[in-house]
Amino acid sequence: MSDSRSNPVAAPANDIRGVLIQVARARLLLPNATIAEVLSYAPPEPLADAPDWLLGRIRWHGWKVPLVGFSALAGIAGEQPGLGSKVVVLKALGGNPRAPYFAIVAQGFPRLVTVSRAGLGVEADQEGLPDGVQARVLHNDEPALLPDLAFVEARIVEALSRQAA
Repeated sequence: MSDSRSNPVAAPANDIRGVLIQVARARLLLPNATIAEVLSYAPPEPLADAPDWLLGRIRWHGWKVPLVGFSALAGIAGEQPGLGSKVVVLKALGGNPRAPYFAIVAQGFPRLVTVSRAGLGVEADQEGLPDGVQARVLHNDEPALLPDLAFVEARIVEALSRQAA
């Protein structure tokens, strides 16, 4: 068994690996374990009468994965994916076997970071959080948003169920 005292490369027990994802006018901080894969952006298969934040579906490993513009969903900014955009495929946490993944559009490659207790703080002002955001945080003095993935999944399921009706 190894710990950070016997192995200087190991992260301290309270540290987790995280990912900073740049979206339109915001940065998201997620645990690395929620990320399934990062892909180059390609236009998704459109969905008729979908909300503006549900950009369509992408094909990924045999799944039709809903593609979300997080900033549009949260009401922060519109999404204009294009050259240099990436698609971050996330593991859904809701336990729906028919929809185990969803994806969000990112501006460039996500950045792998170590999140330590000392380097993470919750901003004092949590008033008026955007839809789909649990908290505003500072990671090493950089502002970021902690997304509410359960909320995002629920909105996706709601939008897709309207599609099926």
